[in-house]
Amino acid sequence: MRLTKYGHACVRIEDGDRVLVIDPGTLSEMEALSGATAVLITHEHDDHIDADKLKAAREGNPALTVHTHAALAADLGEGVTAVAAGDTFTAAGFSVRAVGGEHAEIVDGLPGCPNIGFIVEGVYHPGDSLFVPEETVGTLLVPVSGPWVKLGEVIEFVRAVGPARAIPIHDAHLNEVGIETFDWWLGAKGGTDYARVPLGGSAELQ
Repeated sequence: MRLTKYGHACVRIEDGDRVLVIDPGTLSEMEALSGATAVLITHEHDDHIDADKLKAAREGNPALTVHTHAALAADLGEGVTAVAAGDTFTAAGFSVRAVGGEHAEIVDGLPGCPNIGFIVEGVYHPGDSLFVPEETVGTLLVPVSGPWVKLGEVIEFVRAVGPARAIPIHDAHLNEVGIETFDWWLGAKGGTDYARVPLGGSAELQ
C-alpha cells in the first residue's frame, strides 16, 4: 500500500487499482484526485475540502464516491454518503472506520464543528483533531500546525496512539524553521518511527 503526500492535509492511498483520497482542500493539488474512486472528507474547512475540485472530479468520474459527516454531506448534495463516528464502511475497496466526531478547540469553544477521523486499514487520518482511537494504528498522520495545534499535545497524542510509524501532515502554516522544529521534537520524543514524506512524495506502508 502506497501513501502519497499532497498539499497540507491531503493524502492519497493506493493499493493496485484501489485509489482513495483524504481531505483534498484548497491547499492541495488537483492531481491528487486523478484516477481516485473514493474521497473521504474529515470536516468543512476549506483547507480540507475544495468544493470546486471535488465537483470537477465527480463530473469527470460520476462513479467517484464521497464520505463525510452528515452536515457536510447535506451541503454537498446528492451522491455523498454521510457517516458517523463508529461506522465501518468500504471506500475504493478499502475497509474504513470513522472515529472521533469533534474539531479540536481553538478557544472559547470555537470552531465547534463536526470532524470525523478515518482509519483506513491501519492508516489513521484524524483531520483537525487529536482523538485517540481504540483501534491499533500502523501509520498515524500527525497534524503539526494550525491555530488549534500545540507541540506538546501533539507529542502526547502520538504517544497515546502508539503507531508503528508517524508521518506529518497539516503543515502549510509552517515555514522551514517551524518544520525543522516540529520534526526534531516529534522524532526525539514521539516514541515511534517518525519520518516526513516530501510534498508529492510517497511512502510504502506495510
